[in-house]
Amino acid sequence: MKTQKTYLDTVYRDGAIWNLSVMVLLFLFPVAVAVIFSAVPDWHGLALGLLATAPMYWAVAVVETVTYVPMLGAGGSYLSFVTGNIANLKLPCALNALEQAGVKANSEEGEVVSTIAIAVSSIVTTLIIALGVVLIVPLTPLLSAPALEPAFAQILPALFGGLGVVFVSKNWKLAVAPVVLMLALFIFVPALNAGTVGIMVPVSVLFTLGVSRILYKKGVL
Repeated sequence: MKTQKTYLDTVYRDGAIWNLSVMVLLFLFPVAVAVIFSAVPDWHGLALGLLATAPMYWAVAVVETVTYVPMLGAGGSYLSFVTGNIANLKLPCALNALEQAGVKANSEEGEVVSTIAIAVSSIVTTLIIALGVVLIVPLTPLLSAPALEPAFAQILPALFGGLGVVFVSKNWKLAVAPVVLMLALFIFVPALNAGTVGIMVPVSVLFTLGVSRILYKKGVL
């Protein structure tokens, strides 16, 4: 218990430092652009823009924190929020690693496994992006070939489909409600698209938790 407490204390300290550091760096970029090009922003327009968009992101931040932290663990959550692309990359990698290791995210072993999986995912992503920047020009004719377009369009469905089969097969009764909800929303609400995945994943998680509790109380699970 003492080792776990010391480890978690270190995770909280380092995670807070890195998250705050990244936040400062993100704010420094527009400040640097404004100073270098002597471009003062339109404060009135900026305030109106923030007023229209910021509340939505605050709500998403709260929901994502509540839903992702139990699945990723403390270290994995800090690292994921710093490196980004949680729903499409970090979360599937962490869940798959936890599944292969046979541990839970809220255990000490799961905490370590999740953090390592997300760290490796971030490193691999960075290397692939760097390699892509170097090779983008010579590979453009090949990547833009019409024969490869269907394959690129199916990368994310294949990724989440493979993970979905693993988890749905464990308890298919839990999967019915979120699948029906997401299908109905994306079919009957045209405004929803790939760009809203970051919002819909936490919504689906909360909805599934609520339905699961109801099914458990009724003795279905």
